[in-house]
Amino acid sequence: MSNIYTLREMFGGQWSSSARLDGKTVIITGANTGIGKETTRDLAKRGARIIMACRDLEKAEGAQKEIMEDSGNQNIGIRKLDLSDTKSIREFAEVINNEERAIHILINNAGVMMCPYSKTADGFEMQFGVNHLGHFLLTYLLIDLLKRSAPSRIINLSSMAHSWGTIALDDINSERNYHSRRAYGQSKLANILYTRSLAKKLKDTGVTAYAVHPGIVRTDLKRHMNLGLLIMWKVVRPFTKTPVQGAQTTIYCAVQPELDKESGGYYSNCRPSRCTRAARDDEMAEKLWELSCKMLGIVWD
Repeated sequence: MSNIYTLREMFGGQWSSSARLDGKTVIITGANTGIGKETTRDLAKRGARIIMACRDLEKAEGAQKEIMEDSGNQNIGIRKLDLSDTKSIREFAEVINNEERAIHILINNAGVMMCPYSKTADGFEMQFGVNHLGHFLLTYLLIDLLKRSAPSRIINLSSMAHSWGTIALDDINSERNYHSRRAYGQSKLANILYTRSLAKKLKDTGVTAYAVHPGIVRTDLKRHMNLGLLIMWKVVRPFTKTPVQGAQTTIYCAVQPELDKESGGYYSNCRPSRCTRAARDDEMAEKLWELSCKMLGIVWD
């Protein structure tokens, strides 16, 4: 797949629907900024009850207040979640499992992009740890509740950047060789492979899964770009999406009724999209699943 996107792909994908989510409960990670914030705003306007799962509670409270005023929906809560710490993920999931009767939509939106080399609280490379393992563990801990709430949906934010990486099974934490762009690509490739495996394991449960490329979006994720990439960003910026436009495919996968019959696919611009051959490698997807379980110390068959 070419990395050069057509103008249609850059600008396309605006989607409108009057679908309502009254009586539905939604969890959105990283809901206080960028795409996550705009997804929260849209789903709040549709009547959903939303749990904003955020690391920075002060920022989350500001976003919550703004969205409540804008949407007229007061049913928006905040819960602390740090995806770089499995203890925080387990504590969050325990509260949700104890307090919530149903979760209808889980949007694994939060992420880090091309940061300098660092490790999570559990010793995982930061991008793989947050973007893939953190959401993998969160979904595992909430999967029984999602099954009881069926029909329910899981949406994993990936990226066209999945084409930048490969799954380095023998150096998954990039300890021998770290390149921030390739490590980001590995984490986004993992998101798609994980979604494919998840869909197979959830067959006939009423829980469906989707991987999403939001587009090239103007968010603060670019803060770690090096000088060369920042210069390139200035050139392509006029062709990039706003966070509102970037949220459209996530919203589409969350609310489009016909998608109840689909699972495991990769979506961009509110339609199925083509991912790389590496992202369709089911053998690698299974190896990644096994490795993820081993790294997290869980059994998920």
